[in-house]
Amino acid sequence: MKTLLVTILQTSEISMFKLDPNPHSIEELDSILDEAMENGTQTNKNNITYWNIVFAFDIETTSFTDKPTKQDQNEKRSVMYVWQLAINGRVIIGRTWSEFIMVMNKITVTLELSKYTRILIFIHNFAFEFQFIRTFFNWHKVFAIDKRKPIYGITETGIEFRCSYILTNYSLEKLAGQLTKYKVSKLVGDLDYSLIRHSETELSDTELQYCINDVLVISAYIKEQIEKEKYIHKIPLTCTGYCRRFVRKNCLYGPVFKNWRRQFRNYHNFMKGLQITSLSEYEQLKRAFQGGFTHAGMAWSNLTIRNVDHVDFTSSYPYVLLSEQFPMSTAKEIDASKITKEQFENYLKHYCCLFDCRFHNLKPKFEFESYISVYKCWLKVGVIENNGKVYSADYIGTTITETDLKIINALYTFDSIEVSNMKIYEKGYLPIEVIRSIIKLYQDKTTLKGVKGKENEYLVSKGLLNSVYGMMVTDIVRDEIIYDNGQWSEEKADAQHDLDKYNKSRRRFLFYPWGVWCTAYARRNLFYGILECAGDYIYADTDSIFYTNAQAHEDFINRYNALCEKKLRIMCEHYGIDYDTELVPKTIKGVPKPIGVFDYEPHIDRFKTLGAKRYMTEIDGELSITVSGVNKTVAIPWLVEKLGIDGAFEAFEEGLIVPEDATGKLIHYYIDKPYEGEITDYQGKTIHYYAPSGVYLEKATYCFDISKDYIDFLKGVFYTK
Repeated sequence: MKTLLVTILQTSEISMFKLDPNPHSIEELDSILDEAMENGTQTNKNNITYWNIVFAFDIETTSFTDKPTKQDQNEKRSVMYVWQLAINGRVIIGRTWSEFIMVMNKITVTLELSKYTRILIFIHNFAFEFQFIRTFFNWHKVFAIDKRKPIYGITETGIEFRCSYILTNYSLEKLAGQLTKYKVSKLVGDLDYSLIRHSETELSDTELQYCINDVLVISAYIKEQIEKEKYIHKIPLTCTGYCRRFVRKNCLYGPVFKNWRRQFRNYHNFMKGLQITSLSEYEQLKRAFQGGFTHAGMAWSNLTIRNVDHVDFTSSYPYVLLSEQFPMSTAKEIDASKITKEQFENYLKHYCCLFDCRFHNLKPKFEFESYISVYKCWLKVGVIENNGKVYSADYIGTTITETDLKIINALYTFDSIEVSNMKIYEKGYLPIEVIRSIIKLYQDKTTLKGVKGKENEYLVSKGLLNSVYGMMVTDIVRDEIIYDNGQWSEEKADAQHDLDKYNKSRRRFLFYPWGVWCTAYARRNLFYGILECAGDYIYADTDSIFYTNAQAHEDFINRYNALCEKKLRIMCEHYGIDYDTELVPKTIKGVPKPIGVFDYEPHIDRFKTLGAKRYMTEIDGELSITVSGVNKTVAIPWLVEKLGIDGAFEAFEEGLIVPEDATGKLIHYYIDKPYEGEITDYQGKTIHYYAPSGVYLEKATYCFDISKDYIDFLKGVFYTK
C-alpha cells in the first residue's frame, strides 16, 4: 500500500503508542502485536485480566438493491468493503470478513485471551457493526439498552467490544474536537457514500485516509482516558459513569478520603432514610417525572418575526440542585379525602408533595402558552390540544408535584380539583457532599475554559456537570434485553426485586425523587420568564427563551438574577459555604460567572418556528435551523443555494420537502437472514458477494408537516377528541 498524506495534526508518544496515519497490511499484524505486548501492561478487576492496549474498529459499507431470491424476498442489500483495526495507533486495513476473522483469531491466540483474559475493542456506534459481525462469534454476554442497541458484547474467546459513542455522546467529528493531547482530525466529505463499492474496489489514498482517521480519533480518545484513569478497565461504559463515580466517591468516601469508614457509615445510614417503599410509589414518581419544556408560543407559530432576543439559564439543572430543597425522607401517605383545603395548602407550602389529580373544566388563564402534557394525562375528556399540550379540557387526570401545581394555577382556571394517592416528603437541601461536588464541577468548568494546558480538565468538568442530573433519574426497574442465538427478545424485570436491591444497596448515594423535582423546579423557573414575556414570548426550550421587545423585560431579568443570588446565599449560609469565593467563579479574563442566572445570547435578526424542535434563525446574515431529524450542516447549504435566505424563511412552512441529499438522515433496515448475489461497483468490476447479516442504509427526505389538529388550533377552529 502507498504511504498516505499525513493528516495528523500532532503526534504524541508514550511508551509505543503512536498515531500512525499510514495503512498497515495484515502481514504486519505479528510485529504490531509483539510491540503491543512488549510495551503493554495487564490489570485485574473482579478476577478478570485486561490488556492495556488500545484497540479501535470500524467498517465502511455499501447499500444497494438486488433481485429477491427464494431464500430472501427482500431486495435490500448491504456489504462491507473495507474494515480498519487500530492497535495502539497503528491501523490494519482489511477488505473481507474472512480476513477479519483470521485477525481476531490471531489476536486471541497471541494475547492468550479467554473469558478471564480480555481486550477491549472500541467501536463508534457499536450497534451498527454488531449487526454485521454478530454471527462470527459465540457471545458470552451482550448488554443492550434496547433491542438492536448493544452497549457492549463479550465473546466466549475474551474479546469485549464496547460502544465509544455511548461512552462519549459525541459524533466522531465532535469527539476529535475534544482531544487535548493526541490530536487527530475527523475527515469530512472525503468518502462518497452514493458510489457502489465492494471488497475488490480500488480505494484512493484519500478514501483510505478517511477510514484510517476514524479509528485514530477513537484510539486517541481512549488513550487519553487510559492515561487519566491509569487502567483501561476503569473507563466506564457510559458518559454518566464518570459523573457517577466522581459524586459517589465524594459522598461515600469524602473528597480527601480521610476517615472514609466513618463517612461511608454515616452516608449509608442517611440513605437508609431515603427509600421508595413500594412499586406503586415508584410508578407514581415515574408518572410525575417530566423532562425539559420545549414548545412554541401559539401567538407566533408559523410567522417570521424580526428582532428577536434569546436568553439562557446558566447551568439550569445544576443551579436548581444547589438552590432548591428536595425530598429528604421516605414518603408519608396522606388521605386526601380527609384533609381540609387549608391543610392541603399547608402541605403544598412546607413539603415536597406527590399526588394524582383530576381537573374539571380546565380553561386557559394565560393565552400565550400551555403547560400540561397530553401524553402525561392518564384520563382525557374533551381535550383541546395545543401541539401536544392541553389547552383546555372538560376533565383530565394526571400526576404532578406541588411545583407543577403552582405552574398550573398560574396558567389555567378550573372548577375543581380532586386529589388522591397523596404522598409527602420532608424538604431539605441536597447533602453537602452532592452540593460540593456540583460546586467543584461548576468552578472548574468556568475557570479552566480557555486555559492553556487545562483543556482536558475543562472538558471533563463540563461533561460531568452536565451529567449530574441525568444519573439521578436512571430507571430503577428496567426490562432486560436479551440477545440469544441471533434473536433479540425482552425479559420482564422483577420489579420488586430491583426496587429492594435499590433500597438496600450500600453503594447508593442518590434518591430518584431528587431528579423528579429537579426538572419540575427548572420548568417553574422557565415559566417565570414565559409569564413575564406574555405576548412577547415566542419559543422555549428547557433552559432558554426567545422573545421580542427585550428592553421591556430587562428589569425582570435583573430581578430574577438577584433572586438566584439570594437563594444561593441562603443555601450557602445553611452549609457554611462562602458564596462570593465559591459560587461566583471567574473566567480566564476575570469575568464573574454566577450560576443559574439569565445569560444573553446573540441578537436574532429573523426567527420562525413551526413547533417544538423546529425553528429557523438569521443572525448577521447567517442562516441556521434546528429541526429534529435534519442535519443542519447539509440542509443549510441546500436552503441557501436553492432559495436564498429570504426564500428559505418563506418556504419554511407546512409542505416544505427537504430532499434526501440535503437532510443527512438515514433510515436503517436490519437484514437478519444471509444473502448473496452479484455486485458491480462504480468502477465496473463485478464480484460474487455473501453476507450473513447487515444493515441497509437509505437516505430519507424530510417533509415539514403540521398536524391538522395544530393547524386548526392556530386558526381557532377548536374541536375535542
